[in-house]
Amino acid sequence: MPIIVRDDGFHAPDAAPFLDLPSDTDPATLDPGTAAHIRVAFPSSADGRGFTLARILRLKGFTGTLRAAGHVLADQYAMARRAGFDEVEIDDALAARQPEPQWLARADWRAHDYQSRLRG
Repeated sequence: MPIIVRDDGFHAPDAAPFLDLPSDTDPATLDPGTAAHIRVAFPSSADGRGFTLARILRLKGFTGTLRAAGHVLADQYAMARRAGFDEVEIDDALAARQPEPQWLARADWRAHDYQSRLRG
């Protein structure tokens, strides 16, 4: 059973229908009006294309729930939130290796934003 990670910790998945986007989706084809909830696949923690898709969707005006799903690590949580994701979906095995306290340690994703500090 997947686990949903939000700023306040682990949650059970909800029953909302998500439009699934693979990581190799062409950003030019993204239409923010397609669905209320979008889940972007992360086939590997080294595959950052999902972060780009999230950012483009937000820049195009998508206001619904945006979920990163798959191999997103706790260390990447702040980046996922800054890119535009609302939450991350992980499996039980990853949750066992990186328990809730590791995710909560990165939940204050606005506090350590290097780029924002540079912008002043």
